[in-house]
Amino acid sequence: MKAAERGIWKSNELRRLLAEAGLEISAGKMSGLWTGTPTTVRLDDLDVICLVLDCDPAELLIPEPDKAAARRRPEEVEKAVGGSASVVTPRFGRPRSDPPL
Repeated sequence: MKAAERGIWKSNELRRLLAEAGLEISAGKMSGLWTGTPTTVRLDDLDVICLVLDCDPAELLIPEPDKAAARRRPEEVEKAVGGSASVVTPRFGRPRSDPPL
């Protein structure tokens, strides 16, 4: 949205502006940024993006508390909700016991 507000309608245009500001981004990483699904963004890169788009980081970042909560360990979730969370533990070795003969 910030790019559109600045009249930037193509990812190649934003990529060129970022390069002019000293941030070379691969086509793959630019695709992730443009679609709103970047794998990672370095804080230094975020500074340059904000400089080019004339905005603050808070205007680009979208909080996702559900995703953050999903990354918590089951014992932390249990403490947080005050109940018991079922924990699935993978078995290593043979995947199943042999069937009876």
